[in-house]
Amino acid sequence: MKNLKRQWKFIVVLIAGAVGLISQFALHSKSLFSIGNLQFPVHAIIIDIIGILMAISLLLEIFHDWKTGRYGVDILAVIAVVSTILIGDVWAEWMILVMMTGGETLEDYATGQANKELRALLDKTPRIANKLVDGKITEVKVDDLQVGDTVLIKPGQQVPVDGQIVKGTSSFDQSSLTGESVPVTKNPGDELMSGSVNGDVAVEMKVTKAAKDSEYQSIVALVKSSQAQPAKFVKMADRYAIPFTVISLIIGGVAWAVSGDATRFAEVMVVASPCPLLIAAPVALVSGMSSMSAHHIIVKSGPTLEKLARAKTFAFDKTGTLTENQLIVDQVVTDDKSFDQKELQSLAASVEQQSSHVIASSLVKATDKDLIHPVTNLKETTAQGVEGDVDGKHVKVGKLSFVAPGHEKLNVTSTAVYVSVDGKFAGYITLKDKMRPESPKTIERLRRQGAEDIMMLTGDHKQVAEKVAKEAGITDVRSELLPSQKIQAIKDVPKHLRPVVMTGDGVNDAPSLTAADVGIAMGAKGATAASESADAVIMVNDISKVNDAVAISKHTMKVANIDALTAIGVVIIIELIAFTGVIPAFWGAILQEVVDMITISLGLLAKTKPSDKQFGLEEK
Repeated sequence: MKNLKRQWKFIVVLIAGAVGLISQFALHSKSLFSIGNLQFPVHAIIIDIIGILMAISLLLEIFHDWKTGRYGVDILAVIAVVSTILIGDVWAEWMILVMMTGGETLEDYATGQANKELRALLDKTPRIANKLVDGKITEVKVDDLQVGDTVLIKPGQQVPVDGQIVKGTSSFDQSSLTGESVPVTKNPGDELMSGSVNGDVAVEMKVTKAAKDSEYQSIVALVKSSQAQPAKFVKMADRYAIPFTVISLIIGGVAWAVSGDATRFAEVMVVASPCPLLIAAPVALVSGMSSMSAHHIIVKSGPTLEKLARAKTFAFDKTGTLTENQLIVDQVVTDDKSFDQKELQSLAASVEQQSSHVIASSLVKATDKDLIHPVTNLKETTAQGVEGDVDGKHVKVGKLSFVAPGHEKLNVTSTAVYVSVDGKFAGYITLKDKMRPESPKTIERLRRQGAEDIMMLTGDHKQVAEKVAKEAGITDVRSELLPSQKIQAIKDVPKHLRPVVMTGDGVNDAPSLTAADVGIAMGAKGATAASESADAVIMVNDISKVNDAVAISKHTMKVANIDALTAIGVVIIIELIAFTGVIPAFWGAILQEVVDMITISLGLLAKTKPSDKQFGLEEK
């Protein structure tokens, strides 16, 4: 609503100017009345009324900002408008109003594309559940489920609310909630989180939490709450506000005192209009956002670039962010001298070739096709493993308790499948998340770009997380975290290590992205919840784009600051010329337009390529 209001201000000013031009130059309207030497034709009355209303509106905003401790350059705009009204220079007044409202509209354009995907997240919230009543299935609204109700969760269905399994065993994909890279087997008595997806066996669940208190719905509520109360961020121009305002008022006041003519003060104030300063940042930010788009990064708001440019801490999710959410074979460990590693993997992959389980498919994919042989007498035991005959050998693959019930427990910390051949334990195969090839380089470049702390936040197990972190070059590892704990980890970052940038994907990362000063979503695979909560979305499956985002932001803010300082310098020079009285108010407004064009041209330089140093590519 606020953005719409500002756009309408700009439109009203343009319409007033058009009406004024027609009234003065086409209809040659005469003055309706006069006050002293000031004449008030129709066009002057229209523009003056709008100018007064705009000045009052701006004053109210200024007073509100003062109460919150912000001091901007807007006061100069009010003084400039009032000054031109008092000296009767209508068109100088109108041009100031155009630049005031036009700068606001341009800034809104740079920050007005957020919040479009939240509805998609809400659409994915479970709405219907299969409630069991006296052994019969009744479809009910998820919100109507009560604690203690029994719900049937069919294969492939989403768990509607938090609960506990009372009958059945199945695997559940919790990756969108906890970041765990493989489905987790759940047995009777185990807890289920809403939003997780059932595997291939129907289970019955007892409701332990109502919908409003369940995990997935809590995530949605967190995102909605954070979107409804976005963090406030000070305009870049405000840091120059006090010195520029003081200098301009001193020059104008001295001009008035020396000349004894209030018109001289007005002439200085017209050229002192802060429009170039106010427009410098929005133009540079729009250019920077355009450059981001060219690098396949969508930035939702201009201030995001400023925070990215100053970022000191970077946090990453593991699964699907630092890794590709795809398992690869890590180790093949044999326990029987009669089998080598190659043969053990061949037997295991041959038995697993018809299974749809993610571990099975990953093992098969990682095995040479020539090593996968036909299997007969195939039998799959849900949540335990598979067995079958390969080349005359009876092979069992799965959990240790399934393949070798009497074998002592092994200290294996990675995801693993165990193998027995003809009833004898033969070894095991471990799998690990496949690291994105660009992840280690991305972390290294971030450090060269000024990152003081880089941490990994994941819901996966400690041993798995530490292996991935070591490979990526990250030393600060936080594992086994729920979404709420990720948020707390971000909030606990001390002030001197902020702003904090969080990069992730999936529903579980949505609140973390919102809690961070800047949230970056890996959106190439359509991670809607993460994309909605993020300030920026990487549209390609390449995490090194985080480096590009930082580099472009640093370059953009460098251009914006140079632009703002140039605008201040030029305006002060013009003020000093206006001090002598050689620049009438109208021509002062024209000069303002020239300065505005210079400001816009300089701001467009943000679209140019950042230096290698800003990209973090300089030699060590």
